[in-house]
Amino acid sequence: MNTVQFAIIGSGWRTLFFLRIARALPEKFRVTGILTRDSAKAEKLQAEWGVPAFTDFDAMIRHQRPDFVVISVAQPAAPAMIELVAAAGLPIMTETPPAQTLEGLLRLWALVEKGAHIEVAEQYIYQPLHQARLALIHAGKLGPVSYAHVSHAHGYHGTSLIRHYLDAGFTEPAIRGRAFSSTLVAGPNRQGPPAEHKIDTVRQVIAELDFGDRLGIFDFAGSQYFSWVRAYRLTVRGEKGEIVDREVRYLKNFRTPVELTLRRSDTGQYNNHEGYFHRGIQAGEGWVYRNPYPGASLTDDEIAVAAILDGMGESVRGGKPVYSFAEAAQDQYLSLLIEEAVAGGTTVQAVRQPWAV
Repeated sequence: MNTVQFAIIGSGWRTLFFLRIARALPEKFRVTGILTRDSAKAEKLQAEWGVPAFTDFDAMIRHQRPDFVVISVAQPAAPAMIELVAAAGLPIMTETPPAQTLEGLLRLWALVEKGAHIEVAEQYIYQPLHQARLALIHAGKLGPVSYAHVSHAHGYHGTSLIRHYLDAGFTEPAIRGRAFSSTLVAGPNRQGPPAEHKIDTVRQVIAELDFGDRLGIFDFAGSQYFSWVRAYRLTVRGEKGEIVDREVRYLKNFRTPVELTLRRSDTGQYNNHEGYFHRGIQAGEGWVYRNPYPGASLTDDEIAVAAILDGMGESVRGGKPVYSFAEAAQDQYLSLLIEEAVAGGTTVQAVRQPWAV
């Protein structure tokens, strides 16, 4: 087994995902170094995680040259870090989005055209339940898919899911959208459960992405990420069937309907003593998704990030991209157009971009 060796630039909340994954799967992943501007934070990270920490990029890569560098910094700082790592000739896995504006995306695309290896940690399609649904679609259970209503994630994450459920590639949709606000009792956040009763104002965006023969509905309110009372929702419809959340209906033939439930399988429950981890997802008697990291106690999002790291390791060894800059740029471009359509109250037409090959 080839160990994937990567360095990290950044020390925020998302950086901890990469560190937890490397600690849970040491035979698979190894962090060669972590870069942060704060020397006190560097010392703390090194003590807590046993990872060499640096405040100087050149010193980090002199210590050990990694297979690639993960850039996990605040988005406004990311383009400069991408340029720094590209100049050193190292492959890059940057956090989402790769740039905030179309102009920024185009500047980074110019680096890719000059030979920089830039991919993006867009993990949502690699989460177990999305992988299970996509497996059923790719197996032809629904027939040609024409409709996807996705209420799972904001912005570029949401457009990524829509493009993949519809197999839309780089097709340019016409986009209409609106936003409205409502109130909600505040729930947990990245720091943990709420400390007091508080009413938040929540913005919800709903947009239609009309690809001609396929329609995507983007529907999300930011509170859904952590709220205890706002659910995720998804409907995908094809010629022969549909998936609604965990329920699957399709026609085996025109006279034989089939109904299945996507059933999650985890260890460590009741009298099971295998430890706690996710086994996979079944539909009927068959597995539609198997966790590639059995035995490791990882959340679904951590499993997805691990798959991104794994895929990047294969990519730098000559394999196909795990999530190319071009795909991530298209996700962000469509997300920007949704906001433009919402702000202007008009239909906005996407146009072909240079990365759309």
